[in-house]
Amino acid sequence: MPAPNPSSGLITIQVLERAMILLDELARQSEPVALKDLAKSTGLHTSTAHRILNDLVVGRYVERVDNGLYRLGMRLLELGSLVKGRLNVRAAAVEAMRELHKITGQTVNLALKQGDEIVYVERSWSENSGMQVVRAIGGHAPLHLTSSGKLFLSELDTRQVRAYVMRTGLAGNTRNSITQVADLEKELALVRRHGYARDNEELELGVRCIAAGIYDDTGTLVAGLSLSAPSERLRDAWIPLLQDTARDISAALGFEPMRPERQA
Repeated sequence: MPAPNPSSGLITIQVLERAMILLDELARQSEPVALKDLAKSTGLHTSTAHRILNDLVVGRYVERVDNGLYRLGMRLLELGSLVKGRLNVRAAAVEAMRELHKITGQTVNLALKQGDEIVYVERSWSENSGMQVVRAIGGHAPLHLTSSGKLFLSELDTRQVRAYVMRTGLAGNTRNSITQVADLEKELALVRRHGYARDNEELELGVRCIAAGIYDDTGTLVAGLSLSAPSERLRDAWIPLLQDTARDISAALGFEPMRPERQA
């Protein structure tokens, strides 16, 4: 095989391919494997396999155990759990989202947190919703500009919120966007008090949203369920319905809310 041209990007691709080959081989083994055996079974030179494995160890994708043996690392378990959780949330939410859309006639969104943004993973809407679909499935937006994003920010303590502010600069999209830390902290206090969040034309002018949280069996906030509507159409009367729908989806994920203790 001819040597790849460094300027073509093939070297980087080749390293990734070799890393995946090593991970696949480790996945096939029930016990930790020696470097020489990995090199032999994958057809890689021992020094090449060793170099790539070292990088995978640093990233926790591979774990080096006693006697120089290798096995899959905990990072893969973490990523697998994350993907599984996201797929489960979507599966649990789809039918309930359709029903909520049918009752309200407005767009219903399911959003997950990814870094300092939310990502839309499902949506129930129709042409009769009276608005363009602002963010398509796979679209993303800053946490502080969206109702679902504010739910996730409300889970953070003051230090974490201010770290978010430092990272993002609280850039705004519209004249209604929250761009000052004091205003954001007041907004998050309201979210914690009321149990739902609002977006008052902060991401897109003419569009308002309300969101309620979806929790998994560990009590962790895993998604935001939101209603989006033209500003003049959004009704506060839908808030209890939205919260009930979010609770139903949470229950499907195994969430059990804390019950107040009985007094003796």
